[in-house]
Amino acid sequence: MSRETVAVTGSTGQLGGRIALKLTALGVPLTLLVRDAARAPQLPGAEAAVAPYADGPAVRKALDGVRTVLMVSASEAPDRVAQHHTFVDAAAEAGVEHLVYISFAGAAPDATFTLARDHWATEQRIRERGLSATFLRDNLYADFLPHLAGADGVIRGPGGDGRVAAVAQDDIADAAVAVLGDPAAHAGKAYELTGPEALSLAEIADILGARYHDETVEEAYESRAVYDAPRWQLDAWVSTYLAIAAGELAAVTTHIADLTGHPPIGFQQLLRK
Repeated sequence: MSRETVAVTGSTGQLGGRIALKLTALGVPLTLLVRDAARAPQLPGAEAAVAPYADGPAVRKALDGVRTVLMVSASEAPDRVAQHHTFVDAAAEAGVEHLVYISFAGAAPDATFTLARDHWATEQRIRERGLSATFLRDNLYADFLPHLAGADGVIRGPGGDGRVAAVAQDDIADAAVAVLGDPAAHAGKAYELTGPEALSLAEIADILGARYHDETVEEAYESRAVYDAPRWQLDAWVSTYLAIAAGELAAVTTHIADLTGHPPIGFQQLLRK
């Protein structure tokens, strides 16, 4: 593992925090780009720099002299693509040599899941700026699946009989660390990171001791109206299930094992951890 400084975004979150911790354990010095220095994890060999995605000058300053960057996508927001573009532009201007971007499975301009389109737009910006890059296209987080069930023990959504090859965040973190350890070997590549199996929502519900209700699209919007969320957020929530129904999250790959040398964690195994 290189001992050159790696810049990491998202270190205050679940995935970015895992990756930062694993890199620190390997003795890699880090620059943690955060919005609030007080929330930055206290890790040996790590320095925090306040550099929100949308603040181009701050990002350029924080990345000056850094050759490798891990870019965890920003929090969901209507302007997330614009934030990402600002960050990518600043990284290119700072002279970053390799960008590892946490994208999403099936990222495409016409993806059913609306936020997967945002990831595609970010990937395209990275390409347009000529940055050497690796895209880690994660499936849904297996860690999040238990939260799909409501307080009444029902998973609701228009997912039909579709399947999802959800992946554990620990496995994604291991894959990211492997790529960051030898970026040149992964330049220009996109990896679809999945768990070892594709499960239907009914099977997931059964594992959780819950029940699955296959909603219509109309029912899905109605059942989520109680959250008083903006339309773009509702579209994202509902389209997650529609992507499952369309089979866009069903493919199982060997990329976790290929990158890390160990098999991915299955959903039931994850629940037992």
